[in-house]
Amino acid sequence: MAKTKITLGGLAAGAVSNTDLVEDAVTFNSTTVALGASGTIDTFVDNLPTITSLTPSVVVNTATAVVIAGTNFVSIPVVEAISTTGAIVVADSVTFTSAASLTATFTLPIDGTYYVRVENSNGLAVRTSTADLTVSDLPLWITGAGSLGTLSGTAAISTINLTATDATSFAVTTGAVTAGLTFTTGVGTATITGTQSAHTVAATDSFSVTATDAEGQTAVRAFTITWSFGATGGGQFN
Repeated sequence: MAKTKITLGGLAAGAVSNTDLVEDAVTFNSTTVALGASGTIDTFVDNLPTITSLTPSVVVNTATAVVIAGTNFVSIPVVEAISTTGAIVVADSVTFTSAASLTATFTLPIDGTYYVRVENSNGLAVRTSTADLTVSDLPLWITGAGSLGTLSGTAAISTINLTATDATSFAVTTGAVTAGLTFTTGVGTATITGTQSAHTVAATDSFSVTATDAEGQTAVRAFTITWSFGATGGGQFN
């Protein structure tokens, strides 16, 4: 709501005959202003909503809640995701937090980028200027979790490959690849090579590797390597 000031100073009381005005005053939006005076009346201004951010801006294909920050939201608006191909998906649910925050839950089965549109109950609406919402699968591990094999603790190992689809990088995020071995990240595959130097008796190392895709999504998998010494030797899993 805005305030508008009006002044009728150019018309003194009685300057206009009652044949022109029934009273020596004018009424606007229920506010009466006498001729020769000034006053302030209320006028209504429709404020368009705005969208300033989406959190998260990258989601998976299953139902995911997205916090929409902005201004002038009115409870409870219609929220839609619009793909760059024009397909429109209405949010599963919308929670109105305040005029500056909404939470919309989307289920978007098709990967791609989407505009987000918010329409208030009064018909005023806004759409993101760019397709800011990305739908992407998480990296998918191909290498099974668990043991990577029982290996000789005294010889160089064959290359161990750790593979995940859509991954652009890998990192050891818990535990460690034992001393003497080299962990190398790559696109789609990480490798472990070398000769361990940490153990002189049978032992098992545990560690986790996080695969990350181009959108920053991650998937974690836990592995072990067991070391043997003596004539029994061992094999490894690749």
